Amino acid sequence: MENRLTELSYEDWLEHVFSHEIRKYQAAWYFDLNAPWWDGPPAVTVAYLTRLFKDPDPALAYFADSQIAQGLHYLIDSGAGGYVLALSHSAVALQDRLRCLESIGTLFAHLFAPRCTPHLSHLDEPGAGPLNGICYMWWDIFPVGGPAGDPDGGAMDQAILSVMEGMLDLPSPACQESALHGLGHWQTRQSDQVGAIIDRFLSQHTDLRPELAAYARAARSGCVL
Repeated sequence: MENRLTELSYEDWLEHVFSHEIRKYQAAWYFDLNAPWWDGPPAVTVAYLTRLFKDPDPALAYFADSQIAQGLHYLIDSGAGGYVLALSHSAVALQDRLRCLESIGTLFAHLFAPRCTPHLSHLDEPGAGPLNGICYMWWDIFPVGGPAGDPDGGAMDQAILSVMEGMLDLPSPACQESALHGLGHWQTRQSDQVGAIIDRFLSQHTDLRPELAAYARAARSGCVL
């Protein structure tokens, strides 16, 4: 197909993902009928994702926060580009998939923590920055977890839970809220571990905003939207 992209350098791939305008009254560019789409090898996709997540500052230096938010949504939402689905591809070495998952922690520490505003998205607090929405929804729309019956699934699950646990220690209410949102959705599949992670968070962060502490307790029971 004319708009199928199979060979892009890392720099050209970044342009493909992030360089588009933000439309105020139209759907995002990637929903256009003839929009170009990346269909490179899964191993290359995982390598590009890992490189971006591990070192987002130089990669995203020339894009506005709104473009970054749009591009990240394109990467992780299976209803858009959903390129993180390459992490479920058995042809990609497990160590490479785990390295990519672990690099998400760096993305949150280097991109979201310094750039997100301290507004709570589950309360729709006004004035939030352009990156707050995708930060909050990250683990809600992230379509990867260890598939049932996959011998590598347990390792992938643990990598994701480890990243979410690390996010709770970032000095950013938006990142903490994102982690709690994700943990709340994982409560049904890893209830004991989720409970232990959130209990530790609450015991070590006694100065939380009451609203965030309440959200943590709700997430412990899986009561998140």
